[in-house]
Amino acid sequence: MTLFFAILFYLACVLFVVGLAYKIYDFARTPAPLSIPTTPAPTTKTGVAFRMAREVVLFESLFKGNLWIWLFGWLFHMGLFLVLVRHLRYFIDPIPAWLAFVQPFGKYAALMMIAGLGGLWARRFLVERIRYISTPSDHLWLALLLGIGITGAGMTFVMHVDVVAVKTFFLGLMVFDIQALPVHPALFIHLLLVALLMILFPFSKLLHAPGVFFSPTRNQADNPRESRHQAAWAAQIEKN
Repeated sequence: MTLFFAILFYLACVLFVVGLAYKIYDFARTPAPLSIPTTPAPTTKTGVAFRMAREVVLFESLFKGNLWIWLFGWLFHMGLFLVLVRHLRYFIDPIPAWLAFVQPFGKYAALMMIAGLGGLWARRFLVERIRYISTPSDHLWLALLLGIGITGAGMTFVMHVDVVAVKTFFLGLMVFDIQALPVHPALFIHLLLVALLMILFPFSKLLHAPGVFFSPTRNQADNPRESRHQAAWAAQIEKN
């Protein structure tokens, strides 16, 4: 199984990095034909940066729209963020002081992540209008993320795994020196689901993560009187 997971993660990393880089490039080169910031909007670039920070960290617009979705969404995303930071320990040796400090928070953040995902998935069954528009892919993505969270938390709190051996495996992958992976059913399921997520991420609806930074409703200043917005292709047509 060690060789299988080594090859799988090499493949997953290549597809994830190349696919995500291409999507970000595609987002960046797509012109915004109009100035369409969601009002009330800031009138300066500094204001836009602060607004974007509030959107990314606090989910400001979602908070104004629906408190229940905001609560479950924020729990999931912040829990996931802390869990990902905690997992840096498998790729860094020695572990810096700041990362050691984060470990207890990341440990229990897994429960935040699971609670948030559970609430978001329950909403797709319990709220009639959301149930009506939910597609099989919506349920599959939530099931995949929940499976990753549950198996990860299970290894932390119930079915303990040799984390030193797991770290040795991933440090070895980074220098193309494949080391033995511990034999543990929950670990195999967890890694399989994580690799599947990495492979599919660049082609999925989860791309709203980097996509929010390229949304003209969020990254534009509301200054049409001071500065005329014009896409490059429109300027070329006007010049001709």
